[in-house]
Amino acid sequence: MSLLIRNLNKSFDMFQVLKNINLEIDLGEFLVLLGPSGCGKSTLLNCVAGLETIEDGGRILINDMDVTNLAPKDRKIAMVFQSYALYPTMNVRKNITFGLRCRGISKAEIEDSLRKTVELLQIENLLDRKPATLSGGQRQRVAMGRALVHKPAIFLLDEPMSNLDAKLRTEMRVELKNLHRLLNATIVFVTHDQVEAMSLATRIAVLNQGA
Repeated sequence: MSLLIRNLNKSFDMFQVLKNINLEIDLGEFLVLLGPSGCGKSTLLNCVAGLETIEDGGRILINDMDVTNLAPKDRKIAMVFQSYALYPTMNVRKNITFGLRCRGISKAEIEDSLRKTVELLQIENLLDRKPATLSGGQRQRVAMGRALVHKPAIFLLDEPMSNLDAKLRTEMRVELKNLHRLLNATIVFVTHDQVEAMSLATRIAVLNQGA
């Protein structure tokens, strides 16, 4: 699905974080949002996902449908955070399926979606393990699995590789590119790393000082 951001502004108290942002992302595009720390990249993703309200003007459209005021669960968007945000007391199986269970999806559908997701990410052997026992790369795959299992229209990835060492980052870039090709997914990926941006993107958008 396509994503359209029109004249988006966002302020916290008296400080304007995002200034009249206009961005169009096509179906199947891998757009990397590049910029230094603190320039508003994560805030922009949070606005698109519905995790931040938009009171200062602007619209967000998915496939020409205005979702600006829709709840996050109604936007068909999945987000992977820098910290992965996995539930420490749940095993991998429960982490991945938590959102589906909250939505009241049938057990048969959940198991089918789980099976397809873990096979795609090759994490079948991790299902009974807790996040604390996983490596950084494994935690990232689980976070991706939690996003994938919802079959979202758009993926938002907020610096998901920043906590990995250089070797693992290189490996995960290859995996993410392969995943993008397999799913033909629309992806918005945030980073401050120019090498990462150039190795992943079909297009790069630069954000600096909120504009």
